[in-house]
Amino acid sequence: MTVEERLQRLEDDRAIRDLKARYLRACDTQDPEMVAATLLPEVVVAFEGFPPFDSRDAFIAVYRQFGCQPGIHDIHHAANGIVTIESAERATAQWSLLFHQVNLSAGTLTQYGVEYDDAYVKRDGRWWIAETRTTRKSCLLQSVGEDGAIKVTAMGNGENMPS
Repeated sequence: MTVEERLQRLEDDRAIRDLKARYLRACDTQDPEMVAATLLPEVVVAFEGFPPFDSRDAFIAVYRQFGCQPGIHDIHHAANGIVTIESAERATAQWSLLFHQVNLSAGTLTQYGVEYDDAYVKRDGRWWIAETRTTRKSCLLQSVGEDGAIKVTAMGNGENMPS
């Protein structure tokens, strides 16, 4: 592999990591336009516990409806990224995610441990998320009573847990 090829791989790896970070930050800031700007129009989104999507527009419509509401505060903290550059136009990656949500109107706290499996494609000189799938590894659902007391309503390893 030439120095130029090695440098291109490093630049592609960095671009993919930045792309995933922009996607997660956009989710946290309730910015559907930025989320859309990270996804191919024909993206496949298959998050365990949610209906699958085969287009950016379909996913963004549901995201706007449920994820962009007052009183919902999300944190998507991804780590342990392993990016594999398969070719000049295709890559895959795995990410570990800690998702935490405070829902003020419902009085709930939700925490998931999730593993992402993503596919990326390079078009028009930039990387896009082409496919994103998740598997839940852990789940903790809590409710907050009017007195401020926190009650665990569900916890487990992610199997057979509510969405």
